[in-house]
Amino acid sequence: MRRYLDRRDAGRELASLLGRYAGEDVVVLALPRGGVPVADEVARELGAPLDVLIVRKLGVPGHEELAMGALASGGVQVLNQGVIDELRIPHSAIAAVVAREERELWRREQAYRGGRPPVEVAGRSIILVDDGLATGSTMRAAVEGLRRRGPRRIAVAVPVAATQTCEALAGEVDDILCAQTPEPFLAVGLWYQDFGQTTDEEVREVLEEAARRTEARAGAGEGAP
Repeated sequence: MRRYLDRRDAGRELASLLGRYAGEDVVVLALPRGGVPVADEVARELGAPLDVLIVRKLGVPGHEELAMGALASGGVQVLNQGVIDELRIPHSAIAAVVAREERELWRREQAYRGGRPPVEVAGRSIILVDDGLATGSTMRAAVEGLRRRGPRRIAVAVPVAATQTCEALAGEVDDILCAQTPEPFLAVGLWYQDFGQTTDEEVREVLEEAARRTEARAGAGEGAP
């Protein structure tokens, strides 16, 4: 097991393990914000379009790093009932967190794409990418949200994951790649030398550049004999 230098380094390693998707009609979807630089490297290597699937973790009040569920674009809500029951979190507290995160999800939808519509995913193979998997609740919300949009195939690819989470999620998608599953896992950030926060501006810049690459490829295809 090794620690990645940063998310770009992790993305390049992940991309090197996804060669089986080369030549397919693939779309790479990143979970913002940390998954975006990872996914950008995968999209570059595969020559695939890049977009985001926005998911917000529902943090336990007072212990926000602990997830009690997640929201995804399209009105998808996934709750971790085990955590909620164990901590006896009242419905009113859950509703308050959901309302706050719904507002932030909408804000990011508006901010990241700069008016561009979402990349079409119906009938295509989709690779969902994040910088790591801990509990998996965020990724499960992403998978549920994505299914509503009619993809042909859903794959999940992450540089590092908790073993149990990777194994559990494998039964919910068509393909999964967890490049490293260290024991003990503890936290995603421990497996990066630089795990600084990815900013909204960085996300916008990456998506703008990815959109230009896709347009250039489309133009080159139209001009081919």
